[in-house]
Amino acid sequence: MALWNALFRSGQMHHWCEAFPGTRDCTSPAMRKAVQEWFSLYYASEKDDAGQEDPCQRIPFTIVSKLYRACFAEYKASVQHNFFSRCQRELDEECKKAVQLAMIGGESWLKPIPAKDRFTFTVVQRDAVAVLGRDGKGRVTDMISGETTQAQSGIYTLLERRTVDSGGYLTIRNKLYRSPNGSTLGVPAALAALPQYAALAAEYTFPAPIGSIGLVSLRMPIENTVDGSADAVSIYAPAVGLIHNINRNEWQLSREFELGAFRIFASSDLLCQKKGGARELPQGLFVGIEDDPQNTGVKEFAPKLRDESFLRRKNEYLRNAESILGIKHGLLCDVADVQRTATEVTSSAGDYSLTVQDLWRVWEKADREALQLCAVLGEMYHMHSGAFDPQKDLSVSWGNGVLYDPDADLAQELEMVAAGLLRPEYPLGKKYGMPTQTQADLAAIRKKYMPPMEQILSEASDGEE
Repeated sequence: MALWNALFRSGQMHHWCEAFPGTRDCTSPAMRKAVQEWFSLYYASEKDDAGQEDPCQRIPFTIVSKLYRACFAEYKASVQHNFFSRCQRELDEECKKAVQLAMIGGESWLKPIPAKDRFTFTVVQRDAVAVLGRDGKGRVTDMISGETTQAQSGIYTLLERRTVDSGGYLTIRNKLYRSPNGSTLGVPAALAALPQYAALAAEYTFPAPIGSIGLVSLRMPIENTVDGSADAVSIYAPAVGLIHNINRNEWQLSREFELGAFRIFASSDLLCQKKGGARELPQGLFVGIEDDPQNTGVKEFAPKLRDESFLRRKNEYLRNAESILGIKHGLLCDVADVQRTATEVTSSAGDYSLTVQDLWRVWEKADREALQLCAVLGEMYHMHSGAFDPQKDLSVSWGNGVLYDPDADLAQELEMVAAGLLRPEYPLGKKYGMPTQTQADLAAIRKKYMPPMEQILSEASDGEE
């Protein structure tokens, strides 16, 4: 993380394009600055006296952690096919990290890596790529990403450029660079310089069309508020200004308590070490003044703290941040200190639910696209064969989340079945993750879960006897 951030801040990633002549990073300077700021705000933990900010509230972290936990509290996904079931388990290992990094940087990517009998995945974050091109829908068609390895001879950076042409064919180009300390990209090195890259080809085009750069994108569903481009923005991008105000407010509040500490002003000669082993007065309590003791004497200083006004202002900032981001009232601010009407509280809870629903859709879309990519690549690598439909074969459940209660929903549907308003196959299919689109789907549900009518009548007659 430290190396990627250093490269991004120093502009080295922008110069990755020099490794591939004729290319240019299409990310605007305003967006590059914004991406840097989003990650800096998220990871900032030290007080910045120069900028007069104290990030101890960790507002970006709080927003991201609360939202992703709400999303995946009861998440469950299942696939029947053994190969895709193994791939799904690998996706589930990375789902929280991928969504969090997408919320921070606006966009992240899932990168499939072939293993023995499955694909594993790694997450590529926004501040670790240089985007060279996007299509009309904002999807990346050309990009450079990299990974670093520290060895005895220096720090190696592998640059990987992925380009998809109009026919859907993906081409990957690999270049390795070595730097003595990692502060720069360094000089070119042979791919065989590191054993893990020895088998990589300098350039390779897949034999069949993939239709993408071979990475699965997770994009935040927020319109770009930075430059209006196709680049996605952070989940907390609209509240960056308020976050800076909160950090400054926290710095001012901290300074208020530091300056408000009780002190005694005394002549400086009283603070000196006396002969004969006399103890020096503690300077944290006594402040020396270069003046005549007869004029100065000893004075107390205990200013009145204005913490209440600072806290009220900070709480208002937090409330405004919740309003801008559409998250639940009380997630950031203190509910007890801000009076709200019942309508306002209900409205904020509804906005929060819609925000979580949007994040559900982001991950579920990426999950299905990742399995579809595994299907295409799996056939190329001879890891599986046969048809696979991620829309039908993948079942995703979000449990009793903030939006609905599946048990209550099932009870309502069963009441409709009892009233003759709904066929029983539909609630059964929803409960057990089986498709209900065709008559064949309904027949499969009846065969698996519904006993024949003759058996029902026979059991009923036995009970009467």
